[in-house]
Amino acid sequence: MNNSDARQYAPATERNREAILEVLLEVLPPTGTVLEVSSGTGEHAVFFAPRLQPRKWLPSDPNPLALASINAWRSHTFTENLYPPIALDACQPVWELGNVEPISAIANINMIHIAPWEACLGLMAGARRILPPGGILYLYGPFTHGRKHTSPSNVAFDESLRSQNPHWGVRDLEKVTEVAKSQQLTLVKTVAMPANNLSVIFQLETSTT
Repeated sequence: MNNSDARQYAPATERNREAILEVLLEVLPPTGTVLEVSSGTGEHAVFFAPRLQPRKWLPSDPNPLALASINAWRSHTFTENLYPPIALDACQPVWELGNVEPISAIANINMIHIAPWEACLGLMAGARRILPPGGILYLYGPFTHGRKHTSPSNVAFDESLRSQNPHWGVRDLEKVTEVAKSQQLTLVKTVAMPANNLSVIFQLETSTT
């Protein structure tokens, strides 16, 4: 990568993207825009967008360096159904999405364990605000069950996260599901993924009054 290239690289992306794509193809609505909350490097965005047409893909991140990386990846591998990234902080009560086709789903990959708990709360609240009835919220990452880890590697990962920031850590699936339910998001299914991760799929109830 030369000095003028703002693209960043996350090694895990290449390892998990095919498995995630397989689930997305199964659970996403057939049309509309998928808002990716916390797109990070942008590698997932440029991989998923062309493979999920005719859906549109809207990447976002609160970090200016990440936004620069997403823009660089988008310029390097242009796809017509990939929107320019927007600055979005999941914790904020208002999300400015710009002029995009209606949002039909939200994807959030590897965020809630490397962010304060408030980011998960904000994500669920935002999903209720902007998803249509029946809209999908897709989460990917490590989770505990009943506050118990599913593998020794996840124990070590959780300890590493908490040593970096006491507000980070692997989240408990039951607690996340409880928060989702409070925002009228129903757990549809979980899918076991590589490296002891999970795909967790929620759907906004058809009546959200």
